Order: sequence, then C-alpha cells, then structure tokens
Amino acid sequence: MQRVVAVIPCRYGSTRFPGKPLAQLAGMPLMWHVHQQCLKAQHVDEAIVATDDERIADACAQLGIPHRMTGGHRTGTDRVAECAESLGADVIVNVQGDEPFVSPAAIDAVIAVLLTSSTSPHAVVNAYAETASPAAVIDHNMVKVTLRADGTALAFSRQPIPYPKSVRPTFLRQLGLYAFTPEALRDFADRRPGPVEKAEGIEMLRFLEHSYPVAMVRVQDEGIAVDTLADLERATLIIAAGDAATRTGA
Repeated sequence: MQRVVAVIPCRYGSTRFPGKPLAQLAGMPLMWHVHQQCLKAQHVDEAIVATDDERIADACAQLGIPHRMTGGHRTGTDRVAECAESLGADVIVNVQGDEPFVSPAAIDAVIAVLLTSSTSPHAVVNAYAETASPAAVIDHNMVKVTLRADGTALAFSRQPIPYPKSVRPTFLRQLGLYAFTPEALRDFADRRPGPVEKAEGIEMLRFLEHSYPVAMVRVQDEGIAVDTLADLERATLIIAAGDAATRTGA
C-alpha cells in the first residue's frame, strides 16, 4: 500500500489578506475547512498543516489539527517540499489553505494519477476546471492554464490565455491542488525560480521552465478560492445558503 499525505501550506503574512488561514468562516478558521475536506478524500491517509507561524501552529494545536513547523519559504510548494522530507509518504498532495470548498473527489483524482505510477510517466499532477465567468477570466487572482495535446500543461498565466484573437476559447482555471512524488518535490526545491515564475507568481511554472511535465486533471470546481475579504464574504454566503437548504430539506 502506498502512503498518501495531504499537506496544507499556511502562512500568516499574505500580502492581499494577512492572517488568512485564521480568518473565520462559519465560526471556524479557513484552514480548518480545508483540513476537513482533505480528511473526506478516500486516498488520503493523513492531512497536516505546514507553517512557519506560531499563531497558526497554536490554532492547529487547539483544533486538534496535526501540523509541522517549517522554515520561511517563497512558495507553498517549497514549504510542502521541506515538510515532505520527514513524512515517509509515497504521494504528497499540496492542498491550498484558501480552498475551503475543495472537493474530496478532486483530491482523489490527482492522487489517482500517481497511484498508477507503474503505468503513468507522471510525477507532478495539477487539477483544473473550466470557467465561463468573464469576470473570473480577467481576475489576476485566478490562474489560467492551457494544455498540450497530451493533456500536460502548456502554460500558466494570470492573464487570460489563450488570447481570443480568432475564436472564442474555453478558459481553464488552475486549481490550488497538486500531487507529487517525493522525488519531484525534491527536484522542485533544488531549482531556482525562473524569470516567468518570478513575474507571474505561479509556482507550477518552475516545473515548466525546467522542462518538467505537469499532468493536468479536469475536476468539478465546487467553490471559490478565498484570496480577499470579498471572497470570504462570498464563501460565508455559500455556507449559509447550504445550511438553509439543509434545514428546509431542499
């Protein structure tokens, strides 16, 4: 049996939303909701938070969420890579701490690609979903991805890609959900960010800039990423609507 661990990288000093992992959503910290979704995934054996902040670590201890302290890192995946060295896992899933509605089925979908590694050449997997929202397409907080013919990533950008010069394209949203082999994570951590990663602020570009294929898996996108206070308000409304529907039997 292969051991699978979900790691939720959390930092306190977000530029757009300081203290985001501890922001309250329906009475619980944002990271708690993500951890709960990870535990629902069938392939996940353990889910932990990785952080360098004592405030987040203290909250994890109070909530009974396993956590690991790390050094400071430029990206969440660098943080996950450090944490992975002591996990003894065969597959590591990086689940972003600002995705409170991440689907357990989506988590299982990216893991499944690596669990069949004997027949699959991939070592890095990223989830994506189609988006039809014009506002989302031009939102720089939402990363877009284009694909190669073989289903691996061609490019990631915060700009709308592909540019609709001749036809109306289908826009694909990159989700903050990645699965890695331990070797791929070590390779990531050993390489310096390239100029495109630095410009865009998208960590998966490090793999592409070093000619490392990233397999893309299409999943159902059932929620929103919380990047701003406005996103947190939207997430609160989504939960409230779900609670109301449950009470009325809708």
